[in-house]
Formats: sequence, structure tokens, C-alpha cells
Amino acid sequence: MANLVQNVVAGKPLATGGILSGPISSPLPTDASTAVDAAIKGVGYVSDDGVSESMNRETDKIKAWGGDVVKIVQSEHSVTYQYTMIEAARAEVNREVYGEPNVTATVATTTHGNLLAIKVTAEQLPHMVRVIEIKDGDARIRIVLPDSQITEVGDITYQDASIIAYPVTVEAFPDSAGVKAYKYTDDGKKAA
Repeated sequence: MANLVQNVVAGKPLATGGILSGPISSPLPTDASTAVDAAIKGVGYVSDDGVSESMNRETDKIKAWGGDVVKIVQSEHSVTYQYTMIEAARAEVNREVYGEPNVTATVATTTHGNLLAIKVTAEQLPHMVRVIEIKDGDARIRIVLPDSQITEVGDITYQDASIIAYPVTVEAFPDSAGVKAYKYTDDGKKAA
């Protein structure tokens, strides 16, 4: 089979939002393009670093007497996603970083703008459904994390020469079928 440049896809976010999250009980999409449940909401702009997926498989070598490797067993497997949310004034972003019960949003009035009151606590962040939406021309990729949790929030810098950003690491956990992430693609090439 010949190489085709049409099979090369850039990792651009969907115009309506590249990363969405919602309650763990939300119905999951099962293809690359049907509408996502309304409970799964976008987290706004993500930095131009995009999303990084990391898979880690740690193995142990079992050796026979004499030193020959006779078996390799997998001792650990993890899938994580890293991205940086950059809409610091958005309630959904702060709920991702600090936890839903720790962020109170008050809508704008004639005397003040939209307000956020945030409590920084040691509480573990909740498990959520996350959907990553990628589109390049007519090609689409959707990554669905049925059970995921923000396990690390990087340094948040307040500085006049840069924006406030929230770098996060999301761990994907297995669902009841043992699947940590579902990937759906549509190359956009419809039959004549």
C-alpha cells in the first residue's frame, strides 16, 4: 500500500473546545462525531502545547539459574494526559483545579463582574469523564476517558509578562471492561 499524505492528521482542537469533562456517571460517546452529553462541558482554551499522552509499562525480567531471561512480566501500566488550561477566569477551569465544592461562581451584576470564590484545600480531586476532541479538516479523533482524575497540578505563576495557566496531569483509570481510554477516528473520506 502506498503512503498517503491524506492520512497525516494534525492534532488541532475542535473549534467548540478540545477538552471536555463531566460527572463520572455521564453517558459516554461511542464514535468520533456524535454529540457529547450536555453534562460534559468544555474547559476552554488550552495552551498551544496541546495535549500529551503518556503510556508507561514497567516490566520485571525473570531470570533462570545462570542468568538467562526466561520471562518478562508487566508490573505496572498507566496512561496519563498532560495539558495546560489557560482560561483562569473561567469557573469550569477552577472547578477542575480546586474541586467543584471549592468554587463558588456569582454572575455579573451592575455593580461587579462575574465573581469566583475559591477555597484551596487538600481534598482529592474527583474522578471525572473526560473527552478530548481533535479535528483536522474533515478528519476527527475523539479520545474518551471513562474514569479519570487530575492527579497533579503544576506550578501556577502570577506574573505581568505571562498569562495565568493551570498545567495538569490526568490519570486514566480502567472502566468495568478494563479500558482506560477509547479512541475513535473518522478520516473524513466519505464514499462516493
